[in-house]
Amino acid sequence: MEYYRKNVTDSLQEVQSTTSGLTSAEVNKRLERDGYNELKGKKKDPLWKLFLENFKDPMVVVLLIAAIVQIVMGQVMESLIIFLVLILNAVISVIQTRKAESSLDALQQMSAPEAKVLRDGVLKTVPARELVRGDIVLLEAGDFVPADGRVIESGSLKINEGMLTGESEAVEKHTDTIAKESPLGDRRNMAFSGSLVVYGRGTLVVTGTALTTEIGKIAELIESAEAKQTPLQRKLETFSKQLGIAIILLSILIFAIQAGRVWLSNDTVDTTEAILNALMFAVAVAVAAIPEALSSIVTIVLSVGTNKMAKQHAIIRKLPAVEALGSTSVICTDKTGTLTQNKMTVVDYFLPEGNRDQFNQEPEEWSEEARRLLHIAVLCNDSNINEDGKELGDPTEVALIAFSNSMNKDYKEIRDNFPREAELPFDSDRKLMTTLHTFNGQKAMITKGGPDVLFGLCTHVLLSGQEVPMTPEILDRFFEANEEFSSRALRVLAYAYKTVPNTVTEVGLEDEQNLVLVGLTAMIDPPREAVYGAIAESKKAGIRTIMITGDHKTTAQAIGRDIGLMTEKEIAVTGQELDAMSDEELDNKLEQIGVYARVSPENKIRIVRAWQRKGKITAMTGDGVNDAPALKQADIGVAMGSGTDVAKDAAAMILTDDNFVSIVNAVSVGRTVFDNIKKAIAYLFSGNLGAIIAILFALIFDWINPFTAIQLLFINLANDSLPAIALGMEKPEPNVMSRNPRELKEGIFAGGMMQAIITRGLLIGIAVIISLYIGLQHSPDMGVAMAFTTLILSRTLQTFAARSNSQTAIEAGFFSNKYVIGAVLVCFAFYGIAVLPGVREIFSIPASFGMSDWLVASGLALGAVILMELTKVVRRAFTPKSAS
Repeated sequence: MEYYRKNVTDSLQEVQSTTSGLTSAEVNKRLERDGYNELKGKKKDPLWKLFLENFKDPMVVVLLIAAIVQIVMGQVMESLIIFLVLILNAVISVIQTRKAESSLDALQQMSAPEAKVLRDGVLKTVPARELVRGDIVLLEAGDFVPADGRVIESGSLKINEGMLTGESEAVEKHTDTIAKESPLGDRRNMAFSGSLVVYGRGTLVVTGTALTTEIGKIAELIESAEAKQTPLQRKLETFSKQLGIAIILLSILIFAIQAGRVWLSNDTVDTTEAILNALMFAVAVAVAAIPEALSSIVTIVLSVGTNKMAKQHAIIRKLPAVEALGSTSVICTDKTGTLTQNKMTVVDYFLPEGNRDQFNQEPEEWSEEARRLLHIAVLCNDSNINEDGKELGDPTEVALIAFSNSMNKDYKEIRDNFPREAELPFDSDRKLMTTLHTFNGQKAMITKGGPDVLFGLCTHVLLSGQEVPMTPEILDRFFEANEEFSSRALRVLAYAYKTVPNTVTEVGLEDEQNLVLVGLTAMIDPPREAVYGAIAESKKAGIRTIMITGDHKTTAQAIGRDIGLMTEKEIAVTGQELDAMSDEELDNKLEQIGVYARVSPENKIRIVRAWQRKGKITAMTGDGVNDAPALKQADIGVAMGSGTDVAKDAAAMILTDDNFVSIVNAVSVGRTVFDNIKKAIAYLFSGNLGAIIAILFALIFDWINPFTAIQLLFINLANDSLPAIALGMEKPEPNVMSRNPRELKEGIFAGGMMQAIITRGLLIGIAVIISLYIGLQHSPDMGVAMAFTTLILSRTLQTFAARSNSQTAIEAGFFSNKYVIGAVLVCFAFYGIAVLPGVREIFSIPASFGMSDWLVASGLALGAVILMELTKVVRRAFTPKSAS
């Protein structure tokens, strides 16, 4: 129901109420029919269900089966480690899910606890949850609006609706009917639940409670918005299913071949023991092939990324958001405070002589017109700056006293010299404010207000220090200046005065005429200085920036063009224009739209979904309650540190400095984190592939198993985690912000990663096979020892090759990542323990395995890694520069 388009009488009739309020009996009926005025969300899943959800992954299922078989076979320690890792990951997932569900709780806390309401013709204070449609509610400064309602009385009532509209300036309310369809921010005769009364008083009739309020609609949008998986999560989920199936089939094949050979063998061996050993080996292969520490390693690398982002003023609430940022191809950003300084600033002015240089840093050199304009701006003004430097009052008026201070004229000095003696406060009908002062023994009333009103009240103009009659030519100059300022989306104020007898002690509305026009000021919330460079950098990185704001179209468009966000070919669209478009029309025009103005929460979530339909990873910034649904729907929601708790709870990341520049910096960190995660994954799978190649080769050619089950499990335990985590500490690649974002359909092994895994895995596998062959010339035990040594050393040394797919370890700076050096040394130490006397027997290393054998195995491992590095150089030499 569009109550803002109905008059007061019709609105009261529609809700079946009167100005004296409802009776208690009627309230009870409506409470029974409509329910309480409170937000209720859908029932949350119990913790046990969220916990068990984590064990559906095919790789997790394979690991669980393998762990259970190992316990049966007596290998308890490795199984306990697997269980511990899986349980830890599940607990982390449950905690993050519960945190993500807190948005509605924050919304509920924004509701007013109590309301002043007329019941049975008597003013009462009742719990706000007991309000019903038709209640008459009284509002005063400091009150939270307890429900949506049509304003039926307004005494200079001003309400801050920033949490719904995104605009910080309070809105003055009136009771007039609004004829045309209007967005939320322009419905000046309505008040909305959760907004704050900052000035005056008023009365409203409740037209909506609970989920029928605007804030209730947002709650429903939050509930319906889908929490998006990041690209990496989606890719890992798909890959884990495929890998899980492949590993099960491989283990079954290895067990079947080995078991078949036992059954067909004529050897006099214990068949049961041989079958159990074959089963144990197959299970060990499965455990070795599955990087069970992968999810933990990814979590740790993401955590490292969160620390780096915190230094860039970006606090990560949900770890996967780090990686999602690196994939971002569209940033939908708010204007106020994010792209701009969130501080109105005087950027231009006009005086009738047309000279723009009359204000300088020496006030005694100012012209009379300049001095008079500044006096009016400061004195006809209710704003202030307190002792702590906090600015108090209307942002427009604060800008005027800040302008005075910036011109080396302390506004307090002006006010001390010319105290206020009387006033006519500003109201939206007159669009004027007038105060009375004494200047040099002569009283004068000074007036500031909208140019469209004030021009018509002036009969004279201050020109060259003299009051001269207004002429059409001079007035045209003022009109031209006003239009020029307006075309630049600047907010314009006009200033005038007139002298009055010294006996005057008060001023009335009838005195606001026959004024002397002085000049104009033009102000805007200017862009942050660093935004220009950040927009340019995001374009270079292939990221599209879209402005979505509750501000007016002209203002948003001007800012968008100024900072380079909009090109000449791009257009701006209002929320109403967007509502008139079908999804198909929006999809067709989406690439052309650079700015959305006067938008609603539904508009924002629709824009995000439109970009997601095009396969774009989309980030959305916001600070108000109205932003929360879109923040949740976006692939990554970015809330402002100064914003509402609702927005923060719905977001994956919070900017502590509310600065767009910090988003672009965080994207760079996100891309680096994703690169490093891919390096860790490549490291893990290269080593596993090398082992599997050696095992399959030996199986096909009927050689001895190159490893024992214990060796495989030891390598998995000692060799996987530390080097992979160390790779997560790598510095950014040189081209990190000069390449386009990843395509959504791009596989996890794209960008040369699969080629690197296969190359490194083959080289490790070949080195192990050669080592096994050399060892078998002496004895089977020596062959196994040689294969084990070559595998563990080549997997360790390939950490250096895994640091980059394009640069060699020398080019990347051999000692630039101290964590890699440390991880390699620790892995060498683990191997050293395995060959100690008294321990080597556990790992099937014979006493005859000496220094010469170790040197051969080490040489093969080192040779494999050198070849890995040489392939990068060769590949670069044959890759055209334009394709690099």
